[in-house]
Amino acid sequence: MDSATIDSTTKDVLDALKSVPGALLPILHQLQEKLGCIPAEAVPNIALALNLSRAEVHGVISFYDHFKGAPAGKHAVKICRAEACQAQGSVALERQIKEQLKIGFGETSADNSITLEPVYCLGNCACGPSIQIDEQVYGKMDGAGFQNLIQKLNTSVSKQTPVQTPTAQSNLTPKKTIKIYVADDTSACALGADAVAEAITQEATEHNLNIELLRYGSRGLFWLEPLVEVETPQGRVAFGPVQVGDVAQLFQDGFYTGAQNSPLSLGLTQEIAYLKNQQRINFSRAGLVSPESLNDYKNTGGFVALAKVLTMSAQSIVDEVKISGLRGRGGAAFPTGIKWQTVLDAKICNSSNALTEKKYVVCNADEGDSGTFADRLLMEADPFALIEGMIIAGLATQATQGYIYLRSEYPKAHQKLNTAIAAAYQGGYLGSSIAGSEQCFELEVRLGAGSYICGEETALLDSLEGKRGMVRVKPPLPAINGLFGQPTVINNVLTLASVPAILARGAPAYNSLGCGRSLGTLPMQLAGNIKRGGLVELAFGTSLRELIEEYGGGTASGRPIKAVQVGGPLGAYLPESQLDIKLDYESFSGLGLMLGHGGVVVFDDSVNMSEQARFAMEFCAIESCGKCTPCRIGSTRGVEVIDKICSGDAQQRDNNLILLQDLCDTMEHGSLCAMGGLTPAPVRSALQHFPEDFGFTQPHGHAQPYEGTK
Repeated sequence: MDSATIDSTTKDVLDALKSVPGALLPILHQLQEKLGCIPAEAVPNIALALNLSRAEVHGVISFYDHFKGAPAGKHAVKICRAEACQAQGSVALERQIKEQLKIGFGETSADNSITLEPVYCLGNCACGPSIQIDEQVYGKMDGAGFQNLIQKLNTSVSKQTPVQTPTAQSNLTPKKTIKIYVADDTSACALGADAVAEAITQEATEHNLNIELLRYGSRGLFWLEPLVEVETPQGRVAFGPVQVGDVAQLFQDGFYTGAQNSPLSLGLTQEIAYLKNQQRINFSRAGLVSPESLNDYKNTGGFVALAKVLTMSAQSIVDEVKISGLRGRGGAAFPTGIKWQTVLDAKICNSSNALTEKKYVVCNADEGDSGTFADRLLMEADPFALIEGMIIAGLATQATQGYIYLRSEYPKAHQKLNTAIAAAYQGGYLGSSIAGSEQCFELEVRLGAGSYICGEETALLDSLEGKRGMVRVKPPLPAINGLFGQPTVINNVLTLASVPAILARGAPAYNSLGCGRSLGTLPMQLAGNIKRGGLVELAFGTSLRELIEEYGGGTASGRPIKAVQVGGPLGAYLPESQLDIKLDYESFSGLGLMLGHGGVVVFDDSVNMSEQARFAMEFCAIESCGKCTPCRIGSTRGVEVIDKICSGDAQQRDNNLILLQDLCDTMEHGSLCAMGGLTPAPVRSALQHFPEDFGFTQPHGHAQPYEGTK
């Protein structure tokens, strides 16, 4: 790459973005998209334009996995290493791929065609093992499947060509249009939905049928994807899982008429027990509307809540959210109304940059926990619900600027959010005059760059400001001194997307669901070694066993369940004997457990729990921001000590166990945030419930209630 090209491209990007608050990450994303990397020659110009030192710019580039300092191979192949994919065989797949390509992580093939990289969640947890080639995710991958993909790379484009909404026109007498639905969310496409949609279009042409092929979000029944639905007078009739080779026979069976004589027939979609028995609020529209259609959203109750709150005072909106009992769905479960009240009462601070003197609403869409994909599914199936929720949060707290901080691993969600935001602006729901009122709210998506720690709210704020994602010491709280030093609401996707339904229906209707102080519904995500993986939205209070057995159908392998991890990579492992626990915040915290974002990862009895404990420490070492010693050094030492425990004699095991317990205590009580503070939870639970996997005959470790970030 010549210097003139680098200088010219850098100048164009800087001219367009240098005045944007927190401009560094958007600039780096643009440069990498245009140049394939961030050349060292561009750094001085970036530093000069943003009044930063070169070291600061280099520091940000090196902090985030997404940014590359040198060109990589023609195609980027990423292998998911997270727990949900491990439960489905990703360790063996990783070994096969490395052997086949003859390269390791961070290396590029001799012909410069492929760079191999690790990734720690692709949001396809119900359909693992998962890989990503460029921006296309592939699920249920094995060695043979990967080999086929690589062969296709050598002869065609690297990712599947998306199918829009084509209509096959008849050359004869016009016939009634047949509506056929094929999901186009990440998981459906990872399992072949694009190819199925294309095959349906071609087959309809051959049968002289007039069809309208609609690509909506998935309903979250990922064990049935690719799911094909046909509209009939009685409702949609479902068929699945459908592969390309099934399409011709489906047409022979007359599936397009709603006939159900195919072995793939599932009957009326709404009568599928997995879906029918749910209590959907957040996901009531998923799969039913076009995620990019403002009219579809309005025709299904969208913006009813916004019209209502435009007649209310900010305090009245906050009070209604308090009454609902809504708590944060991102992990900590903090009462949303109290957080909003704090921001409403806080004063805007004078700063050196008048552009940033405002209150903010920040959506934490950095969904990086293994086993979780609800945020992704909602953003790909019903993004307007999130947009409306953020507008209402702005009105409630007198915030006028919103940011959705989205992880870079979600390109499809990024596209759909941007399309929906543009439609909301065009429709008058965003900007200087919301729905014809005098209220204003601006909204944009900001991309993260491959750092798990940026899911922690203060590290997220640093990243939004264009810095390394470093955890901040609290106090001050972000609600008082947050983004650019101003009062900031930070909520998870599902929290904000719950708000329109609460305001439209009224708080009492919402808090009538659930139990105790856990009110409303929680979308649970079934992943790992599970027969029927997908999203299940239920009122709080269902047991974990009911969720896994009645909805999930037990393990995919048919072997007994050995362990279940709830709450992501920082969640404890539960043995089969504890599966009767109720899915609510109080039941989990009472046992020192974390319900978190509702991710459930199932392992059968073939898993070695010492390996899972080791991975917990390894993951922390990789993803730590490095600010505090207990997290940065403790996790590295933790990997080494677990290795010694599993390879030493009895005396060495006992001695190293004492050291491991001391490390866990230090990490729990000395870490700045939950990254280091909660990493001991999966390690201790593995020692407590599965001592034999470490070479012990008696349980070790202990479980104590976590009392918050130290």
